[in-house]
Amino acid sequence: MRRLLVLFVPLLLLAAACTTPPAPDRPDRPDRPDPKAVEPWRPAPGLAWQWQLSGRLDPTIDVPVYDIDGFDHPASAVADLHRRGRKVICYLSTGAWEEFRPDADQFPEELLGRSNGWPGERWLDIRRTDLLAPLMAARLDMCRAKGFDAVEPDNMDGYTNRTGFPLTAADQLAYNRLIARLAHERGMSVGLKNDLDQIPQLLPDFDFAVDEQCAEYEECELLVPFVKAGKAVFHVEYELPLSEFCPGTRKLGLSSMLKRYDLGVWRRPCPQT
Repeated sequence: MRRLLVLFVPLLLLAAACTTPPAPDRPDRPDRPDPKAVEPWRPAPGLAWQWQLSGRLDPTIDVPVYDIDGFDHPASAVADLHRRGRKVICYLSTGAWEEFRPDADQFPEELLGRSNGWPGERWLDIRRTDLLAPLMAARLDMCRAKGFDAVEPDNMDGYTNRTGFPLTAADQLAYNRLIARLAHERGMSVGLKNDLDQIPQLLPDFDFAVDEQCAEYEECELLVPFVKAGKAVFHVEYELPLSEFCPGTRKLGLSSMLKRYDLGVWRRPCPQT
């Protein structure tokens, strides 16, 4: 009888353990939110904006959207703009290497092509997503950690330039979609920079557009699909007077302004009426 009891008691304990409900989650250790579950900000057409990539940041321009350099500004600058009611876009060069960035030495030489026309910058071999994806993911992690709402990835049209690599339109589509996906996975919206010829294919992947000089080159109508989809087009001109481009771009629904090439504080927005 003793032997049967010794065997029976452990069996009862095992059954009880299997049927005990799991302990509730500890309230002092909440799960981290999944960035994929965060709905990205999607700017609507017509929003006024400021694009400042040089000089001391002036946060007092009365516009709802700021586009500033992701590396040059700390989280406190983004938080200050948020307190002022601004949404903030993180400018990054994702298609070209820049020798002055803190992560420049992490880019293997095999990725670096011809100069893109700016001192210290060279086109990237965007076909090498095996090398570029983790580098760009780290940059986007930086933008997210600083609290940015969105990303402006620059130099996203290498396939139309002399990069030193035989890039194709298909290579560019694949890379641009990779950047868009990485941004969305981190809860940020993402803008298509230039690359007007691929708007029909990339419109579903991007939340807004950023364009330079579409009026000067008579290309602004190519951006209309963004407006029709309820997505902002943030546009600048450098050479034309306001009177020459504002009436047309306002009619198309673009958020247009005149800037100087240094992209400092100075701006002249198109009049609203």
